Amino acid sequence: MANVKQMKAVARPRAGKGAARAERRAGRVPGVIYGDGKPPLTVSVESPMTAADHVTAVHVMSERNPDPEVATFRFTPRSGRATVSTRIRLADSQKIVAIAKLSDGSFWSASIDVVVTLAACTEDVI
Repeated sequence: MANVKQMKAVARPRAGKGAARAERRAGRVPGVIYGDGKPPLTVSVESPMTAADHVTAVHVMSERNPDPEVATFRFTPRSGRATVSTRIRLADSQKIVAIAKLSDGSFWSASIDVVVTLAACTEDVI
């Protein structure tokens, strides 16, 4: 049976690289908690996933991130289905767009407006 150890966590008063370095100098391990228990972003494209008709890629875009292309997922007929789940960090509420490229050269897209209540990409403590 696994040996379980408990760790005590304390919130830091400051955020950013400098605060993390100060924690390391003090002999502590700085931690970052992502997701806050929120479900991951899931993109699923209905497709027969045959050699003649399949999804070749899904691109996830974020309109307000410095690099708008958040992720690209590639598929082949052997993938069986075109479904992915991932977590992304957003600094502000924005639209997330998923663009699917199909084997016939066509593109499908869908979008969702995401509301960020506590930013994950900020340097300041909120």
